[in-house]
Amino acid sequence: MSDVEKSGPVPVTIYTREDCSPCVVARETIERVASELAVDIDLELVDVDEDPKLADEYGERVPYVFVDGTPAFKYEVDERELKLKLLAAS
Repeated sequence: MSDVEKSGPVPVTIYTREDCSPCVVARETIERVASELAVDIDLELVDVDEDPKLADEYGERVPYVFVDGTPAFKYEVDERELKLKLLAAS
């Protein structure tokens, strides 16, 4: 790791919905990987069904994950890619 770290946690947003088991797996994976890497994250969960625009935009395409404001994963989180993205953003 570099000696100079960016300030603050890495923002991670998961677009999700109720009763979405892949969404639960995505969240658990993100939290576990961030913990293993000792990278602080600011995790935000957004229920797409609470906003008609989001429901139209994402529909059944959840979980949809953004890391540091950039689209990162759809449906499934790849642990190796997540590690790279978190380290690059931290």
